[in-house]
Amino acid sequence: LGKQDYKKTRPMLRATRLKAEAKKTALGVKEVALVLVAILIFLLAFYAFFYLNISNEADLDLDPDEN
Repeated sequence: LGKQDYKKTRPMLRATRLKAEAKKTALGVKEVALVLVAILIFLLAFYAFFYLNISNEADLDLDPDEN
C-alpha cells in the first residue's frame, strides 16, 4: 500500500517541485522595481552633476563682465 500511495503522489510532488523552482528563478516585481529605481537615481545624479557643473561655469563667465 505504501508504494502505491507514493506512486500516486509522485507526479504531484514533481509538479510542486517544478513550480517552486520556476518561482525561485523568475524575476519578481520587487527586483525589477529595485533595478529601475537604481537606474533612475543614477541618471538623476548624473544630470545633477552636469547641471551644477555647467551652472558654475556660467557664473564664472559672468564675473569678469560685471567688474
